[in-house]
Amino acid sequence: MGRALVVPVGPGRSGAAEVAEVTRAVASALSGRGPAVAAVARAAGDEATRADGPEVPDDVALVVRTSGSTGRPRHVLLTRDALEASARATHERLGGPGRWLLALPLDHVAGLQVVARTVLAGGRPAVVPEPADPAALADAVTRARTQDPGARLYASLVPTQLRRVVQAPEHARALRALDAVLVGGASAAPALLDRARELGLRVVTTYGMSETCGGCVYDGVPLDGVDVELDGAGRVLLAGPVLARGYLDDPAAQAEAFVERGGRRWHRTNDAGRLDGGRLHVVGRADDVLVTGGEKVAPAAVEAALAALGLEACVVGVPDPEWGQAVVAVVVRPAHGQPAALDDVRTAVRRTLGQAAAPRHLVLVDALPLRGPGKVDRSAVARLARGAVRA
Repeated sequence: MGRALVVPVGPGRSGAAEVAEVTRAVASALSGRGPAVAAVARAAGDEATRADGPEVPDDVALVVRTSGSTGRPRHVLLTRDALEASARATHERLGGPGRWLLALPLDHVAGLQVVARTVLAGGRPAVVPEPADPAALADAVTRARTQDPGARLYASLVPTQLRRVVQAPEHARALRALDAVLVGGASAAPALLDRARELGLRVVTTYGMSETCGGCVYDGVPLDGVDVELDGAGRVLLAGPVLARGYLDDPAAQAEAFVERGGRRWHRTNDAGRLDGGRLHVVGRADDVLVTGGEKVAPAAVEAALAALGLEACVVGVPDPEWGQAVVAVVVRPAHGQPAALDDVRTAVRRTLGQAAAPRHLVLVDALPLRGPGKVDRSAVARLARGAVRA
């Protein structure tokens, strides 16, 4: 057992000095020469790296805080072996080791994995100073390609970043120089992925979480060494060398999330899915189903129907005296053109999913509240929807 090194980072964008500090600490942890790294969001007045972090087992390299987008955040213990297995399988799937563009927060697994993969490939990450700006992304790609013309170059983005890129095709062209653009952290609309590919971007969708060292299923296909099953309720189970050791000081949560099945250790996710010829399709949160008028509605399915209309939306339920829960579509106003109308939304959803799934309320917003590495904060959206419907 040893004390983890607490490194304050962020919030949001990361400067070159901060990235360099985290990179050195992660490299030391992965080599076994230094302590585990716990990168945490910087609080006011919290500037100095501290050696008085939590006590963790000696094989742990990273302590990663989950986003808590649907519940209480937990601290996940990732071992050196798991991180190395994840990096190795990722590079094998993508075509070989390479340098990674850092455009995600360092206090979450996606950003830390960019650092870890680059370190294990023998390099250093290319920093994007303004990761929300498509022009800054394009400039960072161009600089990195100029610095390492013969190296493979990768990036990890969340759907919000990808959406901004495809809305600025003059900058999207620079991202064609990337050998792969991993998109994860939240579901990406098929129309968004199609548009990105039309612009020449090599987009790869990823599915995973902190408990699996980030993405472990690419374009629906598990990485080498990773297995996917569904339990009797359709919940996604993941196994393989990428699994975390467990949670820090939370044995009850660990017992619920990591289970023995068929003589193997599995992570029981909170996601529902289906398998089609070995390809995984995640259909939404297992605990996220709405019941309206006695019928079950999956928010993810409604969101997909709205995405087909070109709408960026989050679907939640609000209490309703007649229906139990009323389906509410919280939709982002478009930068150009007319905003969505409730009747049009209801008609489109009813046509594909049936009457029960058709939203009874439409709430227009300038942007969806986010948390972590670009995930929609569903709890905040639900609060927003309740307030709007009551008003």
